[in-house]
Amino acid sequence: MKLIKNISILLFILTTSIAFAQVKFEAKVSKKQLGTNERLRIDFEMNEDGDNFVPPSFLDFNVVGGPNTSVSNYSRNGKRSFSKTYSYFLSPKKQGNFTIKEATIEINGETFKTFPIKVTVTKAVNAPNGNGDAADLAADKIHLVAEVSNANPYLNEAITVVYKLYVSPEIGVSSNWREKEIPRYNDFWSQNIEIQGLNILEGTYKGEKYRYVVLRKTVLYPQKTGALKLDPLVMDITAEVPTNRVNIFGQRLPVMVPKEVTAGSRTINVKPLPEEGKPSDFKGAVGNFSFKVTTSKTQLNASESLQAKIEVKGKGNLKLFELPKLTVPSSLEVYEPEHQENVRTNLSGMQGSISDTYTIVPQYRGKYPVPSISFSYFNPDTATYNRITSDEKIIDVQEGPMAANANTGSSEGDTNQGATANANTFAFIKTTSNWTSAKPEPFFRSKAFWALLLLPFLAIPFAIVVRRRRDARNADVQGNRIRKADRLAKKYLTEAKKALGKKQSFYLALEKALHNYLKAKLNIETSDFNKEKIEDLLTKRQVEKEVVLDFISILENCELARYTPITQVTMENDYDKAAKTISLIDKQLK
Repeated sequence: MKLIKNISILLFILTTSIAFAQVKFEAKVSKKQLGTNERLRIDFEMNEDGDNFVPPSFLDFNVVGGPNTSVSNYSRNGKRSFSKTYSYFLSPKKQGNFTIKEATIEINGETFKTFPIKVTVTKAVNAPNGNGDAADLAADKIHLVAEVSNANPYLNEAITVVYKLYVSPEIGVSSNWREKEIPRYNDFWSQNIEIQGLNILEGTYKGEKYRYVVLRKTVLYPQKTGALKLDPLVMDITAEVPTNRVNIFGQRLPVMVPKEVTAGSRTINVKPLPEEGKPSDFKGAVGNFSFKVTTSKTQLNASESLQAKIEVKGKGNLKLFELPKLTVPSSLEVYEPEHQENVRTNLSGMQGSISDTYTIVPQYRGKYPVPSISFSYFNPDTATYNRITSDEKIIDVQEGPMAANANTGSSEGDTNQGATANANTFAFIKTTSNWTSAKPEPFFRSKAFWALLLLPFLAIPFAIVVRRRRDARNADVQGNRIRKADRLAKKYLTEAKKALGKKQSFYLALEKALHNYLKAKLNIETSDFNKEKIEDLLTKRQVEKEVVLDFISILENCELARYTPITQVTMENDYDKAAKTISLIDKQLK
């Protein structure tokens, strides 16, 4: 009996050990000693898929790449093999002995942790990462360039800055790049031009063939004269440099080289506008414009209204100057103008029109002149000032009272008399009213009485219909699950919108929204989530390839954003992209 009990205990311990041995979650580093100018790669590997992966804080390092996720899932001889890895590239902040703390993940409802890893950082070494040739090749074959349309503009003349990343055909760049430093245009009025996707184009750089992508387009209007500096755009990228090693298909295997690239600062020499020939009414308009003054009518009666519109059209700094003011005789009552702008901005600058519309109400009969108005601007193409003057307009008020100091004609039989007051002085005061009885109407047998009496009887069939629909809805288990997930996706999208500006809260809510959406539409569990499966399922459901890639890129951005600095503009773009992508998938899913 005692022997059987011991055997049972032994079998229980063995079974438990095997069960725990099935799950493996560990951290591996590329080296445990490195120089300050080297990069450290750390991989978090697991043999079962899990949820809620939380990496270490990396307090003593800068994350220059990652997280990169790779998944391997295959069967051989009836045995399933699964492997998933989260990879990061780290740059040490200083010399010393440091400890990379544990990472955590939930697998099958249990939380697993990696062991802490100790790393020693020494002074800079001569051959960083042992890949001197690869690093040198990446430095020679990757260039970030800021192309300025005009380095010597006039004050308030439009210039454009286009940031391009040139990459030689000999190497590649992984998609996990990020902007480390974003330019600030302190002495310029600036506006970014939206880029619809990063298209790979063919071009030349210093006489050699390159591929390039346009990363940013910005229109600038200098607000000061002299030498103005443009801050550089700095990016962290991972270059894929081919090596002499090949895979089983004969393809050359690349080595990953983290690299920082910068466009460098640029100096813009802004010329002042010439003083010679400057009109006295010049108010800072620079460009090529047309100018006109129009009125909605020239004949009307007293107390009627007309509109006078001052409008400038053309190409230039339309939002950066004031329109000339309208002057009219004191007998015309003028209201504050309504300002309107119809301006679009592209790479050539601002184009369109701006206008001020005045409402004018004459009080007395007579003819009133609206004096001519002049508008001056500087044309940088011809380096000259131009002035446009409108024609004088006459407002003819045909009917109404005469002004107090006006006399009528002096024909025979007429007598001179002053202007009489308007006989309809109180035209705008209400002179009639709708009287109502002060005695209250009794409630019994009133309309409200009969409505409240009959309402319960009318509500019975309505309640029956509602009950039946609710029962049918509760019976639809799959439909309820989809509706619940849809509500959760909308809820988290709403939470993400409210959290704009708070990076961690925003991307956590956005990621939950995407996950709940896929649960509803594809009927998969969180434990099944990986980018390859998502892409395969969406493609099979006939979702366009570009939409699928957009969805995958948003998920990658959510992972990346937890460990890298993100701007408000980037968060807004990610939110708009997520909402748009979900809408497109809804329309295309079959």
